Amino acid sequence: MRRSKRRTASGAQERSAEAKPLDLADNNSLEIAIGTEVRAFRRNLGMTVAEVARQAGLSMGMLSKIENANTSPSLATLQALAQALHVPVTSLFRRYEETRDATFVKAGQGLQVERRGTRAGHKYQILGHTTAKRYALEPYLMTLTQKSEVFPLFQRTGTQFIYLLEGRVIYRHGDKTYDLEPGDSLFFDAGAPHGPEELKRLPVRYLAVIAYPRTVDEDEPATDTALPAPKPAKRRRR
Repeated sequence: MRRSKRRTASGAQERSAEAKPLDLADNNSLEIAIGTEVRAFRRNLGMTVAEVARQAGLSMGMLSKIENANTSPSLATLQALAQALHVPVTSLFRRYEETRDATFVKAGQGLQVERRGTRAGHKYQILGHTTAKRYALEPYLMTLTQKSEVFPLFQRTGTQFIYLLEGRVIYRHGDKTYDLEPGDSLFFDAGAPHGPEELKRLPVRYLAVIAYPRTVDEDEPATDTALPAPKPAKRRRR
């Protein structure tokens, strides 16, 4: 009978701890980030507060404080929790390290930036960028007109996706060419020479999304490798 009462009290204490709302107003709070992750991992495993606390060598009260961001756990406590939850200790900091940003750009108001292709008359309008530490993702609205020169020799680290919106262009990637019309797309390794080789119908507008690993000190948009500068194409006589 006593055992049954203890279980009931334990369950009530756990429900009370879990029912306590987590204040996420401060997105920069390390304690909130850790508490959110600990609770999420525990629930994913189907474990109770009592079970995790026992395996981590903590009291239920301490674990409840950690999950509700009411205390700053020591590194030793975090290591014990990580072992009890079967996850790397670094995973408990995941939400703290992440920045969940968003960029809204009204039609026609993308920021015009200069890239290597700008010298060849390629118009770049950046539509957003990530602030993640490990990788960068940059969407561009590209516009090619009569003033633009073809230059199929761009190269950069990472991958690229293009989606043609208007016009028609022969696009080269490595030793292959692709005839792109509105609605067509191309996804490729940007390490191979690539770029528009022939402008078939102007203007050409396409969405280009570039993804690449971010270096420690890199704050600028991705740049193309040091290839020869685009030379003005010879105009055909009419």
